[in-house]
Amino acid sequence: MAKIKHNNLLDTVVSVMTNAKESGALHLYAEGDSLNGRQIQIKGKHLYHFGTTGYLGLEQDQRLKQGAIKAIEAYGSQFPLSKSYVSHPLYAQLESLMGDIFNSPVVITKNSTLGHLGVIPSIVDDSDGVILDHQVHWSVQSAVNPLKLRSVPVEMIRHNNLEMLEDKIKKLQSRCKKIWYMADGIYSMYGDYAPIKEIMQLCNKYPQLHIYFDDVHGMSWKGENGSGYVLSVLKELPDKVVLMGTLSKTFGASGAVFVCNDNNIHQRIKNFGGPLTFSVQLEPASVGAAIASAKIHLSPEIYTMQAELGERINYFNECLLKTNLPLITVNDSPVFYIGAGMPETGFNLVNRLMQSGFYVNTGIYPAVPVKNTGLRITISRHNQKEEIKALAEALEYQFPKALEDTHTNLDRVNFAFGRFNKNLDRQIKPTSNLKLETYNSIEHIDPELWNNTVGNHGFYDWNGLKFLEKIFRNNDSPEHNIEFFYYVVKDENERCILATFFSYGLWKEDMLAPESVSLKIEKARETKPYYHTSYCLSMGSMITEGEHLYLCQEESSWKEAFNLLLEQLEALEKKLKPQFLILRDFDPQNTALKSYLHNKGFVQIAMPEAAVYREFDWENEVSYFETLSKSSRKHFRKDIEAYKDKFNIRVKQTITPGELEKSYALYLAVKKNNLGLNTFGYPRALFEHMNSSPQWEFIMTYLKEKDMLQVGVMFCYKNSNNIYTPAVIGMDYEFSREYNVYRQLLYQTILRAKELGISRIDFGLTAGFEKRKVGAQVKERCAYIQTKDNFALEALEWLRKG
Repeated sequence: MAKIKHNNLLDTVVSVMTNAKESGALHLYAEGDSLNGRQIQIKGKHLYHFGTTGYLGLEQDQRLKQGAIKAIEAYGSQFPLSKSYVSHPLYAQLESLMGDIFNSPVVITKNSTLGHLGVIPSIVDDSDGVILDHQVHWSVQSAVNPLKLRSVPVEMIRHNNLEMLEDKIKKLQSRCKKIWYMADGIYSMYGDYAPIKEIMQLCNKYPQLHIYFDDVHGMSWKGENGSGYVLSVLKELPDKVVLMGTLSKTFGASGAVFVCNDNNIHQRIKNFGGPLTFSVQLEPASVGAAIASAKIHLSPEIYTMQAELGERINYFNECLLKTNLPLITVNDSPVFYIGAGMPETGFNLVNRLMQSGFYVNTGIYPAVPVKNTGLRITISRHNQKEEIKALAEALEYQFPKALEDTHTNLDRVNFAFGRFNKNLDRQIKPTSNLKLETYNSIEHIDPELWNNTVGNHGFYDWNGLKFLEKIFRNNDSPEHNIEFFYYVVKDENERCILATFFSYGLWKEDMLAPESVSLKIEKARETKPYYHTSYCLSMGSMITEGEHLYLCQEESSWKEAFNLLLEQLEALEKKLKPQFLILRDFDPQNTALKSYLHNKGFVQIAMPEAAVYREFDWENEVSYFETLSKSSRKHFRKDIEAYKDKFNIRVKQTITPGELEKSYALYLAVKKNNLGLNTFGYPRALFEHMNSSPQWEFIMTYLKEKDMLQVGVMFCYKNSNNIYTPAVIGMDYEFSREYNVYRQLLYQTILRAKELGISRIDFGLTAGFEKRKVGAQVKERCAYIQTKDNFALEALEWLRKG
């Protein structure tokens, strides 16, 4: 029944990055005739370079340059032949040197992405399982994805959560020969480390556990012979651990290196590693440069370079720790992350630093949650102490100005990262004459004000919300308890600029996921009923559908009104600590609102289509038929009119206890069979209230040839603004398809609304195709969300791919 157009993650990423590009923080071009590592020229301005991943500065070392030049002169610009046939003359020397660095057998790959794509599907057997840290690099996750086609179970854990890791190991150990845990040695955004010692303790505890480390950001600047962060902890590579390092980034050349001590795995990869077998090998210049770098790594000089970098890292830490800047992780890695919170704050700060003479990277979604946007600053041996100090001073000076420009403060930034939230309730100095009014019950709001703004839709007019507050309170089941919050923003003339309501309650995380995902999760919920559920702070509520926000975008002050709302919501988040903040249901074509909310740290996701019926300019059923399109008329004759005489239709204001019991059972049948919009079931008390309220009525459908068996019911609300809302439906699935019960209920709803003199039917979400066929206007809808981290979204995405 429900046909939902699900969100494409790529569309969201492109949209967020487009905003970053338009702000001047992304997709820039370096200029000039040469590079020296210390400075970079962008838009005609020479900037000190604090964005490199070449932490030791080896890419500018003359020995590497000469190694590349000599290799080109001797062997040409490339050696266009697969390594499976013939490796060019320098390969054997490079493999030997890299083996010496790691003291283990190695395989050289074109780059780490191709390395993962070649290695992971080769070392993971069909009888194995995989567990991913949800922040492991995209290239690892991409290489794991094809394993699902081979029915390899793939699980995901929250970042560095060893308790969750052990739970997943226990879950897989009875069905998997090997369990591969895949993580980064050092994570590229925040510069934090994997808890390697603790992971190895789990390896000792669970013989099936094997580890796959991506240590490309730990290479060269750490470890004996620059063998990386992982080996700096392990000292020697255990047989149950495999490692992917890099010959680019800090190593200064190009390519990647796979390392393992398991001879069977090593030979398997070397003999046939998918793209490693069929891809053209590294260019002679890359191999020549890598050989020169490897020789440096095998000399005492590498330790001098590591020490010089360490001094710069320590100095930058000292400079930053004297400030009030939100440094997210403090350790000895060359990666520093300064939190900005909202994307617009991060973009503003990046541009301010460029104007001050410094280039740094922007940390942005999907590498981090949207509201965890920040500056990813890297330190290299190119950076001198005077410019490191100058950068810290520029950050300290420009950071508060960026906050002021984007109407936020340090408390809100810290709160976005879960840090130092004591002063979040401090208000930002108002920049307009708008005032925000907050309420915890609809009864404290003027009914006329509410019904002329937000309440002009669905069954959340003043009376509807009054009864919802009563029903969703003091219930035994956690999902049936909801807190309501109301907000009104007025100008100095008491005109309403913004009005909305929010609810706080337990949601299923797969509410808007594809039906295939919900089917898998519902299977798990048979034993764990609250699996993949989270508390959410949502505009509207789980039970309501439609336009929950009244916003006068014609007024120049609408953004300021929205700013006041978002600030108040952050204060509420501090108290309630929801996993998700959700704004819904919006027109995705509202580009001004979309741009505004992206800059405020919200990600757009698609929602089911909404349907509204307004075409009541007809006198009878014949003239109604004439309002339909040609294709819809054909549909009407075949699927609705042909079955009409088989039904007995009754509209009832109240029903007997037996009829209520039957109607509730029909609702539960729809709930069970329609996972396109997967929510918790509504409490029985809701339906009992419907039966006692004059604003609710029931369209009952009975089959004449089945002894007047009730096979359908539409629970309909009569809004105070002459709007009719078929809010809940129930059907008997034994007969629904044979008699087209759903389509008949849609048609009978239109007839009933006409009889009542209704001006509009709010048909709500899902089944847009069916509603369009009876003359409803269907519109795309979207939501905007913020989340504490990307784990839940990424975990659902993995279930979708599987």
